[in-house]
Amino acid sequence: MQSLQNQNLYFPKGVKLQQDISFENGLIKEIKANPDTLKVEEKYLVPGFIDLQIYGAGGKLFSAEPNPDSIRIIEDQLLQEGTTSFLICLATNTPEVFNQCISVIKEYRSEARNCLGLHLEGPFINPEKRGAHVKEYIRKASLDEIKQLLDFGDGTIKMMTLAPELQDEKVIQYLLDHHVIVSLGHSSATFEQATKAYNQGVQTTTHLFNAMSPLQHRAPGIPTAIFNHPMAMASIIVDGLHVDFEVVNIAAKVMKERLFLITDAVAECHTGPYQHHAVDGKFVMPDGTLSGSAMTMLQSIKNCVKYCGISLSDAINMATYYPSKLIKKENEIGQLAVNAEANFVVLDEDMNIAQVFYKGSEIKLNKAASI
Repeated sequence: MQSLQNQNLYFPKGVKLQQDISFENGLIKEIKANPDTLKVEEKYLVPGFIDLQIYGAGGKLFSAEPNPDSIRIIEDQLLQEGTTSFLICLATNTPEVFNQCISVIKEYRSEARNCLGLHLEGPFINPEKRGAHVKEYIRKASLDEIKQLLDFGDGTIKMMTLAPELQDEKVIQYLLDHHVIVSLGHSSATFEQATKAYNQGVQTTTHLFNAMSPLQHRAPGIPTAIFNHPMAMASIIVDGLHVDFEVVNIAAKVMKERLFLITDAVAECHTGPYQHHAVDGKFVMPDGTLSGSAMTMLQSIKNCVKYCGISLSDAINMATYYPSKLIKKENEIGQLAVNAEANFVVLDEDMNIAQVFYKGSEIKLNKAASI
């Protein structure tokens, strides 16, 4: 059995100092206080990060290069960054590209490590709120198409972003009945329409405030529906470009454990319908439209603490425990608990990555991850 001693451990309800954590066969076996140690290490041991919306990493945009090598490179890079669980995301595209990507994930899942499956962001969205999505590929879903898509996906499709105001209720219900997490996004839904969707069972919302009807004093829109609903969750991009840091602060105060972090990160790409160009710390399409982010999950956590008035404990929960609850894996990942996977990140006193463990095995770091 392996162990790390005298660690400051972050749990969903806060930090505990001077703890020993032991693990074996990929699982945490014991967590106990270490009262004999005189010196408290200035390091923080936190759960491995979870990113439920990321398009690429390590120079690979998955939709542009849908092959097992791309996924391996993306997995390797994300483990370097402390992301021990993620959903690879596909933006609105042709059925051929979707099927090709799904085929790769099906083929690869027997050797998959931190890739949990697919998040389909589109194509069943509202063209009025398409953002960087290609308008020509956007369409309304039919129930037969959804059935065929899930059958072909064979369990690899874990989440889908759609605009509920344009989809039939039976389509949404079919997705929910087949254990696909439905996320409201790229939508012009009114407050009433969004509330109805959440009441039907839609669990979450894609990148709060971006590509959705706004919060206005006479038209409360999707954000107010989220704020008012007791169960609806939402992801948010905390790079300071997609959402102002002060707005992140307000959303976190209102939503608490219902708000979680995504990177929405992409990779440089100069071919195909999604050509992401790196410009001044962000990615834009050829026409200048802001596309995905250029940050890591650790950067997002740091931004929450430094700029948004969010405590370190809460920021860590937003990157670990809260998304694990959404995907109903909180007993397996997203927190430090006995019998959970031994996925954790050791941060040094400057909040840079010192060590990463995935299922109990230490990842050899190429270099420390930092802003």
